[in-house]
Amino acid sequence: MASLDGALLDLKRLDRLATGSTFLHRLDPRVKLVTTLVFLVCVVSFGRYELSALVPFFVYPILLAALGDLPLGYLAHKILLMCPLALFIGIANPFLDHQVVLELGGIGITGGVLSWLSIVLRAVLTVSAALVLVGLTGFPDLCRALERLGAPKAFAVQLLFLYRYLFVLVEEGGKASRSRELRCVGNRGRGISSYASLVGHLLMRTWQKAERIHMAMLARGFTGSFPRPEESSLKAADLLFLAGCTFAFITFRTTNVTRAIGSLVTGILP
Repeated sequence: MASLDGALLDLKRLDRLATGSTFLHRLDPRVKLVTTLVFLVCVVSFGRYELSALVPFFVYPILLAALGDLPLGYLAHKILLMCPLALFIGIANPFLDHQVVLELGGIGITGGVLSWLSIVLRAVLTVSAALVLVGLTGFPDLCRALERLGAPKAFAVQLLFLYRYLFVLVEEGGKASRSRELRCVGNRGRGISSYASLVGHLLMRTWQKAERIHMAMLARGFTGSFPRPEESSLKAADLLFLAGCTFAFITFRTTNVTRAIGSLVTGILP
């Protein structure tokens, strides 16, 4: 019960973070979306053995989270929840690729281990960039930005409906869980069969509530698109942000900044 209620509050927290007043919040959502897409393309385009070249990309989510007053602890917690999935995806790599491609202190590191770590590193980067994007923009504004960038209107509306349906699902799940706890005595009613029935009733209740919400929207004049504020044109700050970030990402992609800094430092030090 508490976990479901906590999940609902957790979903709403990103929406609350998007109401901030920093200059990053005021940037055009299209610019932030395109910048994040460029970031993701650059990150996933690296070879499977690349590790050091990915490190400079951490500057982007960390700097934006700091400048946008996003709680780093909250974002780190969300990223840690994703890490087990990334570890599981590449868990077989060390057993399939035994070729030693790197030596550190006389210890040989195989390509499988490097590719595994590369998967985890890229997963952390992509998830952190996505969380920062939602925290600085808000999901509804992102859907409108997709539509303004040329995405099908039906796709943007359905994506927003899916996001809102999560709140309905979690809210109804919390009610069903509380009802189940109140009706259980000891261990009675806590078996796997009760969970199967709970999930079935949960889907039916959320479906019916979503239909009632949709009927209420139609009664209030919903025509297939959500009301939105007056669309503004791109400003100089938006273009400067996009150009600066894109230049930095391309530089990080074409130049191993970590290796260059390491060579510079080792060359200066005696």
